[in-house]
Amino acid sequence: MKDVYILGIESSCDETSAAVVKNGRELLSNVISSQIDVHRRYGGVVPEIAGRNHLLAIMPVIDEAINKAGITKEDIDAVAVTYGAGLIGCLLVGVSAAKAFAYALGKPLVKVNHIQGHISANFIAFPELQPPFLSLVASGGHTSIIAVDDYTSFNPVSATMDDAIGEAFDKVARILGLPYPGGPEIDRRAKNGNANIRFCPNLKARADHAYSFSGLKTAVVNYVHNLTQRGEEIPVDDICASFTAEAVGYLVDTFVSVAKERGLEKAVLAGGVAANSYLRGTLAEACKKENIKLFVPPPVLCTDNAAMIATRGYYAFIKGEDVADLSLNAVSNL
Repeated sequence: MKDVYILGIESSCDETSAAVVKNGRELLSNVISSQIDVHRRYGGVVPEIAGRNHLLAIMPVIDEAINKAGITKEDIDAVAVTYGAGLIGCLLVGVSAAKAFAYALGKPLVKVNHIQGHISANFIAFPELQPPFLSLVASGGHTSIIAVDDYTSFNPVSATMDDAIGEAFDKVARILGLPYPGGPEIDRRAKNGNANIRFCPNLKARADHAYSFSGLKTAVVNYVHNLTQRGEEIPVDDICASFTAEAVGYLVDTFVSVAKERGLEKAVLAGGVAANSYLRGTLAEACKKENIKLFVPPPVLCTDNAAMIATRGYYAFIKGEDVADLSLNAVSNL
């Protein structure tokens, strides 16, 4: 059987990435150009600046990914690209590059949902993983529980009603004066603190399994403001540890309750917040207790990357699904 090489392109936020994946599971290259240093001075991603930097990086990153894979452009069987969700100006850069590349070489173009891409990163990390399983997606823009019934069948079970957990981490980091990106900084500081503050004592899994992080975020903001007004010292490490414990505990409890309810024995973690050490450890412990086999990709496959897009694109390509023409456009709120 002929090997299938997929070129993946990802530009939904502030990472410009291109990757080549062989047969959906073998990672040949995964090049990521990060803009963290550019946006750190602003305390967060500035969409216009991110889009301009994608324009500068996109073609060199694609060329580097193909060269590192040890193949030629002609060897590529299809081009897979993130077309949503994300920042519209950033998505357009990747979509435009992918359309140009596919058109110039006469290759099929495959559109990929960014969230489904995050879940598919697990197929690279774990060659033995096969659907069905339940996925917890935790990122800066999304917090969802998704049932994966097949390689191209993703069925939402629940989601956040307001803030995503990554967004809550970033906002708490900002109120504490921690540098961007806030999530990794809170993870680091939490290891030195004590989880001795209860911001939302009644925070627990809802009957409908939906998430809501805005109340917890607001409780932390109010706590810090009250200390500031009284002229008291702000225990940053303890706040980080306490917020992390409550947010992650709530996230995990809800997810495990859904897994038990559905009788699923396999679970995967995906998304940028999946790199959080406390989440990885807490979810692993909870799943082990319930005899659920957990798959967690390495950190490099948790953050935005094109390898996950190429893998998701592979399974769509071999089924003849999600093949797009040159009218493909970016969809920011996909």
